[in-house]
Amino acid sequence: MHRPMTVSQDYAMSAALLAGGLFVGMSFLLEAGRRLGARRIRRHPEGASVGVGAIDGAVFGLLGLLVAFTFSGAASRFDARRQLIVEETNDIGTAYLRLDLLPASAQAELRERFHQYLDSRLATYRKLPDLAAAMQELARGTTLQQEIWSRAVATCAAEGAHPSACMLLLPALNEMFDITTTRRLAAQTHPPAIIFVMLFAMALASSLLAGYGMASSKVISWVHMLGFAAAMALAVYVIRDIEYPRLGVIRVDTFDQALVELRESWR
Repeated sequence: MHRPMTVSQDYAMSAALLAGGLFVGMSFLLEAGRRLGARRIRRHPEGASVGVGAIDGAVFGLLGLLVAFTFSGAASRFDARRQLIVEETNDIGTAYLRLDLLPASAQAELRERFHQYLDSRLATYRKLPDLAAAMQELARGTTLQQEIWSRAVATCAAEGAHPSACMLLLPALNEMFDITTTRRLAAQTHPPAIIFVMLFAMALASSLLAGYGMASSKVISWVHMLGFAAAMALAVYVIRDIEYPRLGVIRVDTFDQALVELRESWR
């Protein structure tokens, strides 16, 4: 019986097809450009390359700028997502420690809610790339947030609660809850699709111009032609992989270990 592909498998196949298609397209246009240049040289030997250097430089410069821009942006977002995991670990750990400031009778229930909440946060990202399951777990985490907040406020309002303890605990809970929204929005932040369209278009256009420029050589350098296409295809693959660190080969999951270690420290 044929099993439907998972989201990860679908992503891996689409990424491979994208990079492979770019490699094939660039290789084809390199050869097409070389043949066009050779035909032009045969018809106009003296003026075939006059004035094209400035255009080549502009197109290749723009391609380099787009590659640098998309790679730098993807890398910075990747680092930001890793940093947010560390921040959430610190926020949860700080709020959990401040439960010690509450009356002993109120601590046990809140600690149990914290255990459930951290388990839910870990499960939310472990269930990716199954978006439906992750959103369901995220909703469970939101419910636990409300329960933790309600219980903490009720404890602070009860007779005998120390005001300074509540002044320390409630802001810590706010930070612990707010970081979930920050992480969710950070995971959904990507460059506009037009950026990738432009990157592909410029890579293909550069291949055509590069092939045209190689027409004056009597020997075809397949190493340079295929190497250029392979390097660009690999660069685009890596950029896309860094942009979606929960789906591809380059992953941010290893930083979830900080949350796992925090959970184990509570046992």
